[in-house]
Amino acid sequence: MDGVEHVSLRGVPFPRTPSGRASLLPPLPWHYSGDLLTVEYRTDPAAIAALLPEGVSLPHDDEDPGAVAFIWADWQSCGDDGAELLDPVRAQYKEAFVVVRCRYGEQLFSRCLFIWVDKDFALVRGYLQGYPKKLGSIHQTRPVTRGRAGPRLDVGARFGMTLAASDRRLAQATVTLEGERATNGFVNAHAMLHHRWFPRIELDDRDSLSEVVTMSGVDLDLGPVWGGSATLEVFDSPSEELTSIAPREIIGGYFRSVGTTFNGGTTVEA
Repeated sequence: MDGVEHVSLRGVPFPRTPSGRASLLPPLPWHYSGDLLTVEYRTDPAAIAALLPEGVSLPHDDEDPGAVAFIWADWQSCGDDGAELLDPVRAQYKEAFVVVRCRYGEQLFSRCLFIWVDKDFALVRGYLQGYPKKLGSIHQTRPVTRGRAGPRLDVGARFGMTLAASDRRLAQATVTLEGERATNGFVNAHAMLHHRWFPRIELDDRDSLSEVVTMSGVDLDLGPVWGGSATLEVFDSPSEELTSIAPREIIGGYFRSVGTTFNGGTTVEA
């Protein structure tokens, strides 16, 4: 309308308002602190290859191309002002995700094939980063320092993890600690390579957005690693495909507390 002064709208990503306060996400950087339980295993490399898009290939034969990491994470996250930490419903969430390694050009990357979270802000934040997030119910045993309602970080400690979505159990796992380790595995140890896809409004099998992106955390703050034996079972579902990469051999399990910051990624190809 004539005479109406227009103001710029702010928000990462939406809704956008003059103040930006209603946005689902705060401005960058985003800080994360959490406990990760990882089960590494091997599956059929051909099954992994079937889930990689054109231009992305398996690691070389001598790079363990069938290796997979199934990771459960109990997170607390916030923007730079830390406001979410005093309103913890906006800070705390859990996720379970499946990572493989792949090659793009001459570089070796990690790549998330499947991932579930239990909060809307984590879901949409993942879309911005190229993670194929879906909603799920995720639980994992927490370590304790007092009492008997949880394991200590010590030899013999046992942890359990579960994942469900759409009222169906998708995965369950255990990790039994045997001692300290140098790393918490090798699969989720590289920069991530993701595709950001979004279809046109015509829904005509063409994308409005189709990008290859990469990202890594900064300001890493890593705790000691505990490792040991692990179990993992995955279950069929009419709306999931986890069983296509079911484990053939368990490599091991790990616990680690981590801190990291996301301050943007890099567009590799648009």
